[in-house]
Amino acid sequence: MPPRPSVLEIFLVALRLGCTSFGGPVAHLAFFRKEYVEKRRWLDEAHFADLVALCQFLPGPASSQTGFGIGYLRRGLAGGLAAWLGFTLPSAVLMIGCAYGVASLGQLEGAGWLKGLKVAAVAVVAQAVWSMWRSLCPDVPRSVLAGVSAGVLLLLPQVGIQVAVIAAGAALGWLFFQMPDTAPQVATIGLNRRAGLACLATFFILLGLLPVLAHQSGHPAFEIFDRFYRAGSLVFGGGHVVLPLLEREVVAPGWVTHDQFLAGYGAAQAVPGPLFTFAAYLGAVTTHGRGGWVGGLWALLAIFLPALLLVAGALPFWQALRHRPAAQAALRGANAAVVGILLAALYHPVGTAGITNGRSLMLAAVALGALLTGRIPAWAVVGTAAALGAALL
Repeated sequence: MPPRPSVLEIFLVALRLGCTSFGGPVAHLAFFRKEYVEKRRWLDEAHFADLVALCQFLPGPASSQTGFGIGYLRRGLAGGLAAWLGFTLPSAVLMIGCAYGVASLGQLEGAGWLKGLKVAAVAVVAQAVWSMWRSLCPDVPRSVLAGVSAGVLLLLPQVGIQVAVIAAGAALGWLFFQMPDTAPQVATIGLNRRAGLACLATFFILLGLLPVLAHQSGHPAFEIFDRFYRAGSLVFGGGHVVLPLLEREVVAPGWVTHDQFLAGYGAAQAVPGPLFTFAAYLGAVTTHGRGGWVGGLWALLAIFLPALLLVAGALPFWQALRHRPAAQAALRGANAAVVGILLAALYHPVGTAGITNGRSLMLAAVALGALLTGRIPAWAVVGTAAALGAALL
């Protein structure tokens, strides 16, 4: 295990990922795996998959929670916040900039460079699926479990099915995959269980208290924080699920027009980092309250806070639980199910969005080959794919 990184190093690594991670949460996890597991060895493959499984169980943006968890495991709460801030900052700045007029660029869906980025996401996810399959599905039973998990998700794409698939994988693992304790010890510094319980308690207290404060005070700051915090607390299945919730919270009361909402959503597809930073755009353009960059940061904090509280609260118990033989067996099954989830996402929505014709398929194959060699960094593959997409797609 390499020496523990400093908080500044964690921030800078996450900042670079925040500038180059396109393609949605599944692609983000693939970028994380390449950077944190393969390149820096801040945690091993199994521990990374365990953390992904935990974040898939919790409501909120799984990729941002995973990044926060990695920083937390290496440098405690300060490391977690540094990782979250670095990964979130680039897209948040871009989305607030969009609120000041970047949305006037027009339709982004047909841009060739954006098509190239979607193709790059296909290659990044495919490489992650291949590597994780070899590591986490080394035998026939777990390979079958991963394949069945992918099939179930493709046949039943509803939001709650993803959590059910991981739970079923954990149950099957507990029944059939028990082995001697092999979970690696990872040097961590962070919250103890009492502090974890405090974070969980804070999450539930705010969820119940904010609506009361918003109703009684009528102050725009409380009302905005309440609506965005509630949206961030109820999202399972990735950032795209938050869109209908946010539309109901800000368009219905007239805080943001429908055209403004759709313009911001189009821009959110073109920026790197988490889709949850769409909240920064909405907070900046809203006519309710102050708006501007202050409103954008206020909405951004509100929508991410529940996810960070849940990870900080759950991780101290997760670390202790994962070293029990029965828990390890359950995690083996859950990890195989996570591979199946990635495989299903590789087909849809990543593959169906990125591969639209023969040229895009060829570009994806070339990008995947470049990644599999291990000689070309992911950011270079992404940039080249964007340039080729602008020229060819």
